[in-house]
Amino acid sequence: MYIGIPKESRPFEYRVGLSPAGVEILAQAGHQVFIEHEAGKSAGFSDQEYERIGARIAFSAEEVFGRADFLLKIARPVPQELEWLNEGAILAGFLHLASSSQDQIDLLLEKKITALAYEQIKDAVGGLAVLRPFSMICGSMVSQFAARFLQTNRGGKGILLSGVPGVPPAEVVILGAGEVGTSAARAMLGAGAHVTVLDNNMAALEKISERLQHVVTMFATPRNIERAIRYADVLVGAVLVSGQRAPVLVTREMVRAMKPRSVIIDVSIDQGGCVETSRPTTHDNPIFIEENIVHYCVPNIPSVVARTASHVFVNSAIPFIAEIANRGIETAIKQNTAIEAAINAHQGKLVHLVRLGA
Repeated sequence: MYIGIPKESRPFEYRVGLSPAGVEILAQAGHQVFIEHEAGKSAGFSDQEYERIGARIAFSAEEVFGRADFLLKIARPVPQELEWLNEGAILAGFLHLASSSQDQIDLLLEKKITALAYEQIKDAVGGLAVLRPFSMICGSMVSQFAARFLQTNRGGKGILLSGVPGVPPAEVVILGAGEVGTSAARAMLGAGAHVTVLDNNMAALEKISERLQHVVTMFATPRNIERAIRYADVLVGAVLVSGQRAPVLVTREMVRAMKPRSVIIDVSIDQGGCVETSRPTTHDNPIFIEENIVHYCVPNIPSVVARTASHVFVNSAIPFIAEIANRGIETAIKQNTAIEAAINAHQGKLVHLVRLGA
C-alpha cells in the first residue's frame, strides 16, 4: 500500500503523522511510505532519519496526497488538502468531524473517502485507545496554563495555585472525570491546589476518588455545577462524548456568576466546547476575556510538546494503522470492531458521526 505523511498545514500544529519508528514498522511490512520534506522537523525528526528506514521524501504536499492510498495526518485536512485526496483513499487523523463544516463533509462523501477518526478508536474495555495518551498530556499541561493565567500580569486574579502558609490554595473545579480530568486533577493536586471534580458517571467518580484521595467529588447535576463554579478560581472543561459535539454544561449566566478574573480552560473545545462563552484560540494568542473571565481555549494543546506527543502516538496508534495497511480497509472494518467504530465516512456515506446540532 502507498502511505502518505504530509507536513501538517494548520497553524501551530507541530506534530507529525508518524514518527520514524512507526514508518519503519510499515516499511518492513512492504509498504511504500512517502513523507513530505521536513514534515517531522518541528518534532525533531529529520528527513535523513526517515530515509534511513525506507521512506521516500516528497517535496510538496500535493505529491504526498496524490500518491497516497492511505493518508496519515494529525489534524483534520484543510479544504485544499481535501481536494488533493484521491477518490476512494483512506484518511486517518484526529478529524473531529462533528465540529467541521458541512462542505468538508460533503467533499469527503463525494470522493468516497474512508475517514478514520483516531479519537473514536476504542480498546477492548471501551476506552479511547489512541486519544488516551493525548488526553493525559492535555490534563498534565492544564496546571501550567492555570498557574500562568492566574497571574496578575496575564489578566488573572493574582492567585498562587498552591497558596502559602496562612493563605489558602486556589479552588480548581474540573468538569469530567475521564482521562483529561483525572490527569488534570493529579497535576493540580501536585501543584498544591484544592480540587473538585464533577461527573455524571458514579463509577468514574469512584475511580478518581480511589486514585486521588484528596480530590473532592460531586455528581454533575446542573445545580451542583452552578454551585461549584461560583467558588472556582479555575474551571477546567474536560467533557467528551465520543464522535459528538461536547455538551454545553456551563451557560453564559453561570460564567457571569463566577468570581471576576477567574480562569476557564476549556479542553473540550476540540469538540465545540462545554462552556457557552468558549471559542477556539491559538498557541500564540491563547486567551480572551469574556464576562470578565479569562478563557483559554486552544484546540491542539499536545502540539507544543510535539516530540513527546509523536512518540506516544506511535505507541497507541501503530497497531491499528498497520492492520489497515496490511489487511486492507474492508477486512479491517469487518474484523476489528475498534476500527469499525472509528469510521466516520465510508463509500459515500456518513458512519458513526453525530453532526453539530443534531
